[in-house]
Amino acid sequence: MCLAIPGKLEEITNQLDETFRFGKVSFGGIVKEVNLSMVPEANIGDYVLVHVGVAIGTVDEEEAKKTFEYIKQIGELNELNEPSET
Repeated sequence: MCLAIPGKLEEITNQLDETFRFGKVSFGGIVKEVNLSMVPEANIGDYVLVHVGVAIGTVDEEEAKKTFEYIKQIGELNELNEPSET
């Protein structure tokens, strides 16, 4: 099943301009490099929804934590543990 997983934007790691950015996003302690091009409004500390390595939207902290717990309960976090190519 393909899901967008919420995570907290910890750091902007590469920024060509205000649109083309990459950053480190923490998913309950697992940190991944994520493309931020679709969420130019996202700032460090914001929660973003990530699908296939791309942040596709932002959510508030309460909604992010609730969604992350649901995803955890149904066992869909395994893909986060796979080695990252970035």
